Amino acid sequence: MSLLMHVPLSAVRSFEAAARRRSFKAAATELNLTASAVSHAIRKMEQALGVALFERNGQGVVPTPAGEALLEHVGRAFEELDRGLHLVAARGPQLLRLHCAPSFAAQWLTPRLARFLAAHPGFEVRLAAGMDYARFTTDEFDADIVYGPPRGEGLVVVPLCTETVRPLCDPVRAAAIREPADLLTQVLIQSDNKQVRWPLWFARNGLPAPRPLGVRFDRSFLAIAAAADGLGVALESTLLAERELASGRLVAPLLGRARDVDYVGHHLVFPAATRRRAPLRTFAQWMAQEMRIDLAADLA
Repeated sequence: MSLLMHVPLSAVRSFEAAARRRSFKAAATELNLTASAVSHAIRKMEQALGVALFERNGQGVVPTPAGEALLEHVGRAFEELDRGLHLVAARGPQLLRLHCAPSFAAQWLTPRLARFLAAHPGFEVRLAAGMDYARFTTDEFDADIVYGPPRGEGLVVVPLCTETVRPLCDPVRAAAIREPADLLTQVLIQSDNKQVRWPLWFARNGLPAPRPLGVRFDRSFLAIAAAADGLGVALESTLLAERELASGRLVAPLLGRARDVDYVGHHLVFPAATRRRAPLRTFAQWMAQEMRIDLAADLA
């Protein structure tokens, strides 16, 4: 009878990561598990095999001679399995399951999806947008594009391009705005969930921030649409507003006459274990080309 019937593949994966990393904690981080879950899986594996696979010490774990011998075979087996999975995936439809911050999805990603799919025939993209972060424990998503500080353990966090935030409005309103102080008499559109908001911009330009009045939104794509429709002046990312700026529906009235705010607002996030999935790598490389950034080190 094969021993594989008594040793789950998940336990073998925990053993391989712990033996390679010489640490249950590091293995748990890599596999997005708890250290106790890794330790329990390996203990059950040792019981099934009837042999100790690790020597525990105060600073971590060291494979026993039996553990070292098993690691050599398991390592080769996982490499071969990974090659087989990639070979099969390359021959069939490529599915990318992506979660994304709503404004980035609406303003930047969705307008480019036709170009991505045209360049990669056979790809299927499933896109969900929401302010909540993707939960990778259920394997529902391959990656998440998050706004703000990423959260979670065992994740690869890739900063995307630097964004420039500046006041934006319709051309008619822009005619009355010649210097930063002119904004004190304008309707300022408030974005509640932005990292860069009006008080920071006014402080950067040496002015006291006015009392918040007018209209408030909780999504950038709503603030951008409102500004383009003449509702007021929005403080928004030129990356997210690039279509409205290109069409002339929005302009930057203080371009060259005020200090902008530059920051990295979005990150591509995915579990370390999915780094080698072909659809994810293809998508990440495409994003890097679109944004003119280098992600090679993050995907290695």
